[in-house]
Amino acid sequence: MPRELDEDDVRIRPGRGSRPRTRQRPDHNEAVPAIVVGVDRGRYSCRPERTPERLVAAVRGGSMRRTSVVVGDRVALVGDLSGAAGALARLVRREDRTSVLRRTPDDSDPAERPIVANADILVIVCAITDPVPRPGLIDRCLVAAYDGGLSPVLCLTKADLADPGSITELYQPLGFPVVATRPDRDLTELLDLLTQRASVLFGHSGVGKSSLVNRLVPAADRAIGEVNAVTGRGRHTSSAAVALRLPSGGMVIDTPGVRSFGLGAVAPSRVLSAFSDLAAAAAYCQPGCEHLAPSPDCALDSAVTEGTADAARLASLRRLLAARGTPI
Repeated sequence: MPRELDEDDVRIRPGRGSRPRTRQRPDHNEAVPAIVVGVDRGRYSCRPERTPERLVAAVRGGSMRRTSVVVGDRVALVGDLSGAAGALARLVRREDRTSVLRRTPDDSDPAERPIVANADILVIVCAITDPVPRPGLIDRCLVAAYDGGLSPVLCLTKADLADPGSITELYQPLGFPVVATRPDRDLTELLDLLTQRASVLFGHSGVGKSSLVNRLVPAADRAIGEVNAVTGRGRHTSSAAVALRLPSGGMVIDTPGVRSFGLGAVAPSRVLSAFSDLAAAAAYCQPGCEHLAPSPDCALDSAVTEGTADAARLASLRRLLAARGTPI
């Protein structure tokens, strides 16, 4: 009969089971605040608040591995913060976001993809010509800005090649700044809006966004592409979002050019709220009005007839509502 084991017979096997388990996690009180300025294949380029001239490479650690982190996020770092070649810190916390610019792959896909966090301003960059303006994309960007808590600014580039008047007149009634730029004029008007703020530049390919960034931040040296003469579309020259410090103070985030902007993650009720010039008239619609087409129940058509609303704006709203596939 085997004898009963006593305390001297008990051995603790070294390795995996020798450390007592605990639900407690380190609080990382010593972690250093930083801002994410670039993301590349799981590596995060961060600028510590105490030493903003230093660029620190970091990876997500522990419980942060499933947490979304994008350019503009405020984070906490531990580990090697020297910024030396080969040095790697750990990202252990992401602070609450004050705003987020996001889009989805298409209107039918509700899975949102955050692009930039904590920006104050969304600068929607649109060329007057070459390529031609796409008001539908501008409207989608406006919806995303209002939904994400950013203030929009419309920047019309290449104003030396065509008159920006028609686009300016279309959006000025909405009450946000519309700025026209050209290569032979300074950027004082735009800089006055961006200085000491965090702003993100967004637009489709070929509109001159990288050229604009190079003028705002001369040390940026962003690659510049050309517009395809056949398709009228530009090619992507920026492959990832990157945050750059403005010489006048503040931060500007350059993003890759896009060709589409899905709104699958935006609540349908937010679409109408982005069209402030139409929202007031919509209050007079009959209950259950979907605003999708002219009907006796929709007061928006009456507003257009009476001259208090713009027909092009209403058409744009209806395109968005139809694309969302869900009535307000």
